[in-house]
This record gives sequence, C-alpha cells and structure tokens, in this order.
Amino acid sequence: MSWTAPGNADPLPPVGQGNHGIRQVAVVIPAHNEEQHLERALTAVRRAADRAESEVPDLTVRVVVVLDGCTDRSAAVAADAVAGDPRCVLLPVTFGSVGKSRQAGVRAALDHATGSVQAGAPADGGSMREIWLANTDADSCVPGHWLLRQLELAAAGFDVVLGTVQPDPHGMHHELLARWHARHTSTENHPHVYGANLGVRASSYLAAGGFPGVDFDEDQALVGRLRRSGARIVATDTTRVLTSGRTAGRAPKGFAAYLLALARP
Repeated sequence: MSWTAPGNADPLPPVGQGNHGIRQVAVVIPAHNEEQHLERALTAVRRAADRAESEVPDLTVRVVVVLDGCTDRSAAVAADAVAGDPRCVLLPVTFGSVGKSRQAGVRAALDHATGSVQAGAPADGGSMREIWLANTDADSCVPGHWLLRQLELAAAGFDVVLGTVQPDPHGMHHELLARWHARHTSTENHPHVYGANLGVRASSYLAAGGFPGVDFDEDQALVGRLRRSGARIVATDTTRVLTSGRTAGRAPKGFAAYLLALARP
C-alpha cells in the first residue's frame, strides 16, 4: 500500500504490512476549557479508533481525555461525546500544565494497558514495545486513517511518528492563513514537532524519560529526548491534523500564541 501526502503528487514508498507487534494503542488528549472544540475532536478520534480496530486484527484502542482544571462545560461535553464507549476514559486533574497533563494521560493509559506499570516500578520492555501512544489536542481533528498510518510506520520499524498540522481556515483571517502557508510547507521529512500529531512506541517513550512536566514545549522536549536516546523517528505529512486557527489559546507559548505572533506586522 502506498500513501500520497496531501498536496504532494508523489506517493510515499510502501511500507511493511501488519502492526509490528503493536497490540494496544492509547490516544492521549489534554484539555483545558475546550467546550467548543472537544466534541469534534473526540468524534474524529473515535472514528480513527473504529477504523484501526476494524482493519488491524486483535488491536485494542484506549482514549484518555485529561481534563485539566476545566471551569467551562468541557467535562459535560466530553462525557456526552463518549457516552457508551468503554474505550474512553475521562481523567480530571488540576495541574494547569499541559506537560503534566500529558504525563498523567500516558501513565493512566499504561496502567490500564499492562495492569502492572505503577509509579516507580520498572516497566517490562517487551510489553511496552506492544503499546503505541498517539497524542493529539482537544482543539484538533484527526483524519480517519490517523492511527492506521502510524501503525503502518511502526511496522516499518519506526519508534516515533511526527505528523503535520494545518490551521482550520474557518474563522481565520485570510492574511494570517497565507502567512502560515508561506512559512510551513508540509512535506515528508519535515522539521516540525506538534503535540497535536505525535505518535511514539511506549518502550521508546519510557526509555527517553517521557514528557517533562512543563507548561509549554513539552512536545519539543520529548522529541529531543527521543532523538538523544536513539529512537527511530520519521516525519510525515500523511497524517495531517486539522487544528484550531484561533490566536487566543489555552497554553502559554502554544500554537495559538505562535499564530498571534505571526499575525502581527
């Protein structure tokens, strides 16, 4: 099977079939006051999970939504969006930190997946290689093949998948959108890191030390740790995620802050 990156006429070389030993996928989504975007984000993730489970034999998917200090209707919106879906777990916390939220989401996912990974306990490397951690954001919408493509790249031997994002043009000023596209050519082997579109094998995540408990750039810091640890990393545009084009964000120095800076003359 070959894939064509959006906007790229040349298909990627086909990679190995199968899931390279991946038995479980955990999707981690931090959320802070995202009542406007959360339903769409969760609907998209559940569809990607449905497709992955239907096409990959014996695969199970877990979705952990980390509700960090939400004072709006995010908790209620999330509960309604995942009602009746046993794959989805809502985890309320009060960190006020996207790094700590991602940490907690991954820990909860691994605790459930293995039943034995407790705080301070050594992880079993073999079982951790069978778990894939997919990360996105509560204001983002993943494509239907999002998880399948990450598993396909894992089958090619990669430990980390760095995807691209595209701002949602709805409600976004056309000049700002043009400035974004002028500075971000989405291609294979791109140089970008986005927490809204990041996948990593659990064994590699743990070996690198995981997400740091910081308030911003936790995704950049994790990928830096992964590079230093020797993890095999691929950067692709074939899993492009649509993310909010707002300039008033939830995390300091996050994507919205970057767009705000880009909007200034």
